[in-house]
Amino acid sequence: MKPFYTETRVRWSDLDANRHLANASYMNFTSYARMAYLRQLGISIADLARYNLGPAVLREEFSFFREGYDNEEVIITAEQTAISERGEIFEFTHNLYKKADGTHMAYSRILGVWFSMDKRKITPPPAEMLDKLKAGTDITRLRALSADDLKALPVKPQNIVISDLL
Repeated sequence: MKPFYTETRVRWSDLDANRHLANASYMNFTSYARMAYLRQLGISIADLARYNLGPAVLREEFSFFREGYDNEEVIITAEQTAISERGEIFEFTHNLYKKADGTHMAYSRILGVWFSMDKRKITPPPAEMLDKLKAGTDITRLRALSADDLKALPVKPQNIVISDLL
């Protein structure tokens, strides 16, 4: 099964002070590709509103290989690579390529969860949505995720007393 991909063009607003694709723009491009992937599976923003769910990215990592420049066409892949049994935890990988010659610009991997917008907690997607997510990939190739993967994130929150900082 070929990975899903979508295309975009580097705009002026995607550039940084060095006149090449800004790091934050790579993140915006991968988010764009994930949402396009969901739409292709038949999961729309209206569906997410109906389910009262939103995707929450907990960790996103990048490896950058080549710069992107104004007006270049870019291909972004979106491939689901892991999922928990109930579907509430997911992982995607992305690759960004220059459309003109296939130059590999960047690789990204994200770990995320489906988040209940009213309960404000991690929530499995409804069965009809989970079926669509599983139908979009070769499920035998997906790694199994669990709550242990969330506990294993390399950084834990550490609150501070603001007055100690000021």
